[in-house]
Amino acid sequence: MKAKVVTVTLNPALDKTVTVERFQYGEVNRVCQLRVDAGGKGINVAKVLHRFGVPVLATGLIAGTQGDQLVKRLAEDGVPFDFVEVPGETRVNLKIVDAAHKVTTEINEPGFSVAPQDLARFTEKLAALLDEAAVLVLSGSLPRGVAPSVYADFIRLAHEKGVKAILDADGPALGEGLRARPFAVKPNAAELERLVGRPLAGEADVVAAARTLREAGVSLVVVSLGKDGAVVLDRQAGFRVWPFTVEPQSTVGAGDAMVAAMAYALLEGLSLEELARWATAAGTVTAAKSGTQVCTLAEVRAALDRVRVAALEAV
Repeated sequence: MKAKVVTVTLNPALDKTVTVERFQYGEVNRVCQLRVDAGGKGINVAKVLHRFGVPVLATGLIAGTQGDQLVKRLAEDGVPFDFVEVPGETRVNLKIVDAAHKVTTEINEPGFSVAPQDLARFTEKLAALLDEAAVLVLSGSLPRGVAPSVYADFIRLAHEKGVKAILDADGPALGEGLRARPFAVKPNAAELERLVGRPLAGEADVVAAARTLREAGVSLVVVSLGKDGAVVLDRQAGFRVWPFTVEPQSTVGAGDAMVAAMAYALLEGLSLEELARWATAAGTVTAAKSGTQVCTLAEVRAALDRVRVAALEAV
């Protein structure tokens, strides 16, 4: 199968989600529900796209027995993958869901360290995979030993191959990545604040900050605002989007579902307004699922009309 979308997860994880009735700090908490999923932001994107029927391939770095468990779970889900094995051990990310307060606490391990020669092996593999791809998704944290400029390197590689790169990162990896002018970015409000170096007090501030990314050469900017929706801009137009109300189970993976919907909309040639609606519906449906479960195409289609979209007057 030739993948239309390649997702990169350099620091994947086994996501272990435990649900407790009411989390008590410093006390014994008994688990009432447990699930373990293949995790990492790019992997979550691949899961959604696979459910959408999009030819997708999850790639990245993997290590150790926990890495073996991760790819086994991907295989069980039917998600195509092609990882580069490195020394060390894939991390386990623990997510504690407080059922009473609907709050999720995440405890993330650092993961393995990557040697230059192993990163070079992966870069060579990625170059080959992009020969048949239309969209490259770069998302998530970086493992130890990998410089923040790595996403910028991959974006430049995508440019050479005529592939549209979507970047979903934070901190220096986002800042460095923007220098290479990805086609699209999807920061959340906190990530955008850190990037621009100032608080974003309201919608006008968010739109202004999103414009700075567009002025830096990004063609599509989607700023996720959690339960408050999103701001979506391209070079011609902009939209403010409001989600429908759901009972949140876990916000883990909601942003990744938005990125997957962005890739889907680009492949389908949808308008910016349709892309905004799809991304918000996908994120909202996923937020209503427990653990790192993701939305299906049918669920998102059924929810599209429940998303409210309004054009921004000045973009």
